[in-house]
Amino acid sequence: PICYDAAAIVLFLFMMVFMDTTATIVTGACAERWSFKSFFIYSIFIGGLIYPIFGCWVWGGGWLAQLGYRMGLGHGAVDYAGSGVVHLQGGALALVTAWLIGPRIGKYGKDGKVNPILPHHIPMVQIGTFILAFGWFGFNAGSSLAGGDGRIGIVAVNTMLAGMAATLTGIVYMWTVHGKPDP
Repeated sequence: PICYDAAAIVLFLFMMVFMDTTATIVTGACAERWSFKSFFIYSIFIGGLIYPIFGCWVWGGGWLAQLGYRMGLGHGAVDYAGSGVVHLQGGALALVTAWLIGPRIGKYGKDGKVNPILPHHIPMVQIGTFILAFGWFGFNAGSSLAGGDGRIGIVAVNTMLAGMAATLTGIVYMWTVHGKPDP
């Protein structure tokens, strides 16, 4: 008989969401510029090769996790909640992929000047941002992998404070540069 370890399955699901996020970050940078087939092939490559290798280097006790210890410098790469494995990797892949694809159609005029591409639906962007911010509370707090210790509350509060700091910074920037806070 096959034995199932519920904790291993839950951790797999949790890690799969991390991998999916890495692949999905690129969709924002390449939206409307590549086909679904291209994204599908890219996702298989990232999910099956790139992400697992880099994840093991950092989270699996690999060489990046041990780098500082092995060199007598203390910790190696430390990554809480995917700041490097998920977001840095996704951002780097997005940058490279967007550079390879090139600018959006209509981004530049015939004279080479930049044509601003205005947002299409500001209320929808704001709702999406709210949903994403709400999701971060569960995601970040869940990354402690332990609901019973004190870290979960600290992580949730830090998540809220980070969101407020970003909001206030954006408001101050818009007020200072453009004269009014504008969504």
